[in-house]
Amino acid sequence: MTTENATPDPDPDNAPTTGDEPPRLSTGDELPSLGTGDEPAVHESGDAARRRRWSDGCRLAVGTLSVLPAPMPRVVDRTVAGKAMVLAPLVGLLLGGIAAAVVAGVHALQPGAPLLAAVLGVVVLVALSGALHLDGLADTADGLGSRRDRETMLRIMKQSDIGPFGVVAIVAVLLIDVAALTACIQAGFGWQAILIAAVASRLTLPWSCRTTVPSARPDGLGAMVAATVPALAVLITTALALAAVTLTTYASRGDVQLVGGAFAVVVAIAVGLLMIRRARTAFGGITGDTLGATVELALAAALLTLAVVT
Repeated sequence: MTTENATPDPDPDNAPTTGDEPPRLSTGDELPSLGTGDEPAVHESGDAARRRRWSDGCRLAVGTLSVLPAPMPRVVDRTVAGKAMVLAPLVGLLLGGIAAAVVAGVHALQPGAPLLAAVLGVVVLVALSGALHLDGLADTADGLGSRRDRETMLRIMKQSDIGPFGVVAIVAVLLIDVAALTACIQAGFGWQAILIAAVASRLTLPWSCRTTVPSARPDGLGAMVAATVPALAVLITTALALAAVTLTTYASRGDVQLVGGAFAVVVAIAVGLLMIRRARTAFGGITGDTLGATVELALAAALLTLAVVT
């Protein structure tokens, strides 16, 4: 982070960083200090600056929403953070694709063990995301479960320990995930289900970061991503995600589950919107923890929907 007496570095490649790993915005509220976004723009044309910001947004999205290796963004500011949230469904596609391959492979080797395939698929998805969304779910559940005033709930969410409400929330969500995915595998829609659910759950992030959704705190990671995604970008991202899901379901099962896949996406978004409304009512806006909770609840809702309609 530059200071008032520091001499600006004319080379964008030498922008200051804080370490070898990209900052993670899924949980916690420590604001990353990797630059202001102003230094490189001085030396770039408009098109070059836009490409760089999308590139930084992609790096930030992968590094934030997964444990997969990703280059360090040269600049992290609210513009880049907003683009990272828009690209979140693509990270879901990547993680979901890996988990889907595991489900398909295990089911092919052991067709009579759908529970095993479901457990491994869910575990892989959790591991690839670093379990950060589950941590956000637990913190949010503890905060809401305390039924205290706003400031006390936010303070509880920042604590490192997990209370009884958090434990129950994690166990409940994982049980729903495994049970629903098992049902989908038995119906012959296993790898498709976890892929669709992974994309749909990450689609809630641009919805959560719309320009009309405030941050619960004036600083922290919630403030970094809150109100950074324009409504048009949300609608375009949603349309592309629905098209990809429809194409996936049609290519793998014909028109049998065509409506079911799209319906699961709509349900995931609806759950996300309910979570956003609850966060605004209880906390005054979103935090990194509520974003993680939204992803996990949407994932469970999408899998459960697909289990019912398949």
